[in-house]
Amino acid sequence: MSDTPLRLGVNIDHVATVRNARGGAYPDPLRAAKLAEEAGADGITAHLREDRRHISDADIDGLMEVLSVPLNFEMAATDEMQKIALRHKPHAVCIVPEKREERTTEGGLEVAREENRLAHFIAPLRDVGCRVSIFIAADPKQIEAAHRIGAEVIELHTGAYCDAHAEGRVDDAQRELEALRKMSTFAHSLGLEVHAGHGLSYDTVQPVAAFPEVRELNIGHFLIGESIFRGLTPAIQEMRRLMDEARQ
Repeated sequence: MSDTPLRLGVNIDHVATVRNARGGAYPDPLRAAKLAEEAGADGITAHLREDRRHISDADIDGLMEVLSVPLNFEMAATDEMQKIALRHKPHAVCIVPEKREERTTEGGLEVAREENRLAHFIAPLRDVGCRVSIFIAADPKQIEAAHRIGAEVIELHTGAYCDAHAEGRVDDAQRELEALRKMSTFAHSLGLEVHAGHGLSYDTVQPVAAFPEVRELNIGHFLIGESIFRGLTPAIQEMRRLMDEARQ
C-alpha cells in the first residue's frame, strides 16, 4: 500500500515488430505512442537494438519530435548507442544487456563485473541531462554496483517471477516476488529510484505495483498483444486501473 504515484511506461517495440514483418510503414509505432499517451501512459519506452529488429533510428527521431511525455530510450552499452543517445538527449536512458541470438532481453545487466567500463559509459549521458537507469536482476551485488557507478535509477527484471507464474510454479513465483520486494526496499535505501518490468500482465502486475518503493512499471509485449483483442486504449486503461487499485 502506498500513496506515492506509480507511473506506467508503455513499450512500443512490438508495434514495430508487426510493421517490420511486412517491411512497410504500418502499423506506425509513433501512432501507438500517441494513443498510449492519450490512454494514460506516463512515458513511452523504446529499445533501439543493434540489429534494428523492431524500433528503427527513424522511429527514435520521430518519437523525440512528437512525444509530450518522457521517452525512455532502452539501449545496450555500445559506442554507437551512446552517440545516438547523446545526440537526442532523451529524458531517460535505460542500459540493458543485449545478445543477437536472444528473442527478448533474457536477464539483467552484469554491472558488478563491468563497473569501471559502465561508470565511464554513463557519465557523458548524465552530463547532458539524461536520467540513467540500469536494468538488473533482483540481486544486491548488482544493485550496489549500479549505485556505485552513478546510476540514478534501477529497473528490476520481473521476468523470472512472471515466467514462474505463467507456468504454474507457485512456490517459485512467490520466491521471485519476495526477492523483488526485498531488493526494491534495499535499492530505495541506497537512494536509487526503483522501476520494474519485463513480462508483466494483468495477472502479475498487482503484487509488484503494490511495492511502495516502486515508482514506475514498464510494460510492452503484453499490452501490444492484448490490444489485438480489445484495442490499445482499453488495454492500457485496464493496466492503469489494476496498478492504481494495487496502490490503494
